[in-house]
Amino acid sequence: MRISIEAHTSGRWRIRELAPDFTLEDVWALPAHGRAADFPTLIELAAAADPAGSGSVPARALWLARDLLGRWFGLGRVSTPDTGRPEDRLSIPGTNEKSLTDRLPDDLRDTVSDLDFDALPFTALYRTGREFAAEAANQTVHGVLHLSWVDQGGGRYQGHLAVYVKPRGLFGRGYLAFIRPFRYLIVYPALMRKIERTWELRGPAGELPGAGGPA
Repeated sequence: MRISIEAHTSGRWRIRELAPDFTLEDVWALPAHGRAADFPTLIELAAAADPAGSGSVPARALWLARDLLGRWFGLGRVSTPDTGRPEDRLSIPGTNEKSLTDRLPDDLRDTVSDLDFDALPFTALYRTGREFAAEAANQTVHGVLHLSWVDQGGGRYQGHLAVYVKPRGLFGRGYLAFIRPFRYLIVYPALMRKIERTWELRGPAGELPGAGGPA
């Protein structure tokens, strides 16, 4: 389900204008298909994700181990939600900016004021009818999670997940290189299975199952 960088960059996504100094690290086609109106359901699924509570034991162990290393070495925890306080945020590497929200044009501002991540340390940036982005930062990298709803023709769409990164110096680049095999072998496969199960369990109107549901 991993797709080429070119397949993503050929789309006219707004994130390319907002983060030209970020590197596109990963692009994946998600096991989520639907109509144009189903994109908000995919965003809701992403916001409710909880890797620490994943059904995949290796993925859960890896996530918790990263938190432990973060506490030991001051790297920042991956599962601590953003406080929302500017003074607690790290600057984007190579800039004085605290957040990509400073770069948002007027038409993208205040499009995600009602959206919060439950367990992930992301802060939503913007959404449109076909695109959504959120950012996270720690001592190794400033990253962007990007979801897009890609037209497949015939009124059908598929979700794509892209990850943009801006590492913090040599250590950040080394860290990203070190964890890349773990992401490809453990994290992303577990994520795809979770998305597929949850997507198939949607209700007739596209609602996701509740926290106590079978997902």
